[in-house]
Amino acid sequence: MSNPFSGNSPAYLAAGEDLFGEQRSLGVSQIAFKVVPSDSNGLFVLENIFHAKGGPARHLHHEQDEWFYALEGEFLIEVGDERRQLHAGDSLLARRGVPHVWANTGETRGRILITFMPAGNMEAFFREVTKANAMPPMDPALWRAHGMELLGPPLAIG
Repeated sequence: MSNPFSGNSPAYLAAGEDLFGEQRSLGVSQIAFKVVPSDSNGLFVLENIFHAKGGPARHLHHEQDEWFYALEGEFLIEVGDERRQLHAGDSLLARRGVPHVWANTGETRGRILITFMPAGNMEAFFREVTKANAMPPMDPALWRAHGMELLGPPLAIG
């Protein structure tokens, strides 16, 4: 797998495309890698496209700040004690070490950009969990192996 972002040339990626031309599913959503750094210190960006409600379990990152930018639909995000509803154009930063959980809550398709800085082991995490075509499992060892702590279940979406 070559990384188009590793050289000095512009790296164009058309709408809906994955950087490596791969398909990745989390059950309720598809993810596409948009920016993958050449080492774990760079920026990692993915687009998450939801066709159903849901999201990952409550967790925290030891080394990454995670930034969310809603492109389409509605998302509920809890960071620490704060709860926010995100709509298209809204963004939110979850700082490293702060517990957070989020979910697509809308009745229509949801699209959100998610960035991790530094990238750490997030690319490897998503490569691993998308093999099962489901949201990441409630397996503390899996999360810990990728620099995170699993803290609780996903948000209950009614």
